[in-house]
Amino acid sequence: MKKRLGSVYLFSKERDFGNLTVSNERRLPGGPDFHTTAYGMKYFHTVFLLWAVLLAGCSQNPSGSGDESAPGSSGPLRVGLVFDIGGRGDRAFNDLAYSGLEDAKKELGVDFIYVEPGGEGGEREAALRQMADDPEIGMIIGVGLLFSEDITALAREYPGKKFACVDYMPEEGAPVPSNLSGMTFEEKKGSFLAGALAGLMTQTNTVGFIGGMDSGIIRKFETGFREGVHFVNPRAALISGFIGMTGSAFANPAKGRELALGQYGRGADIIYQAAGASGLGVIEAARETGHHVICTDCDSESLKDSRILGSMTKAVDRSVFSTVASVADGSFEGGRAVVYGLEDRYTDLVYSPSNKDRIPSSVLERIEAVRKKILSGEIALDETAALR
Repeated sequence: MKKRLGSVYLFSKERDFGNLTVSNERRLPGGPDFHTTAYGMKYFHTVFLLWAVLLAGCSQNPSGSGDESAPGSSGPLRVGLVFDIGGRGDRAFNDLAYSGLEDAKKELGVDFIYVEPGGEGGEREAALRQMADDPEIGMIIGVGLLFSEDITALAREYPGKKFACVDYMPEEGAPVPSNLSGMTFEEKKGSFLAGALAGLMTQTNTVGFIGGMDSGIIRKFETGFREGVHFVNPRAALISGFIGMTGSAFANPAKGRELALGQYGRGADIIYQAAGASGLGVIEAARETGHHVICTDCDSESLKDSRILGSMTKAVDRSVFSTVASVADGSFEGGRAVVYGLEDRYTDLVYSPSNKDRIPSSVLERIEAVRKKILSGEIALDETAALR
């Protein structure tokens, strides 16, 4: 159950929310940035519980009729974002989404709050719904494919709100709601380039792949990587593994390290990881063994690590920013999934500054030639094959 104290959100663990971390990016007058969590709030609840209960009835929208109006008429657009499992600090997917919101705040003047579901992420729908119920929030963003079903249902229930989903997977045969914009990327094409890099750089002729949750989208990474490796090096062997079958597989660095050590031990000298925060364990294993790793969605600071050859990047920050900007300026178009692809380098392969000098110019030229063949259609890659 949610109660509101001005612009502070309280979530009661005993009722519906479990292990949630909630942050309000507004600064309270005369005070520091206020962060509330489902833990450590015992004394805060003791003092303010009765007041919050009295205000609860005034702050919630009793129906999903869609009468909510965007806050632009009385102030800046306010955006609510719910992170994928792993939350902030994964130095990848979630952090990029947050960076996009920070840029929107600085450049567009929007305001935002965010929520970090804990555990298996079972509170996703509840967090999205509470944001949809808040009349001050005009746009809600879910980060990750696991939000697709819930955010589609809520977009239909709250037609007066704008919704967006990163890595959106539309329902087969069903139209995307007109107030929902999906953000999708060309993971298979980007991973093909990562595979070409690994296939050209391996010294043992064995490379590895470690994915987070075994799912359609992560299979796109694996199949693209496999095809890229074999396109440039047909004799190379590939060892493949996944952290797990649920969303928590993206937040298990210990398991990532364990799998990586196993693959390095079996002869792989380069591993491509698409495992969210679990990928931090793969990087640690590369450091321990002196081998290399190709990451996904690495931030610029992580790329300085000498064990990282490069990263297949999805410009989640830029796509979040552009989608928020479209709501702010009134040009938002829902009812579709927008592809942020290789051509405009929203999906791309970037290299580590620490290692680029170690990559022969002939390898860099070959990868660039492969990129051009993908864009021209000479190399045909079906981005939907692994999703069927």
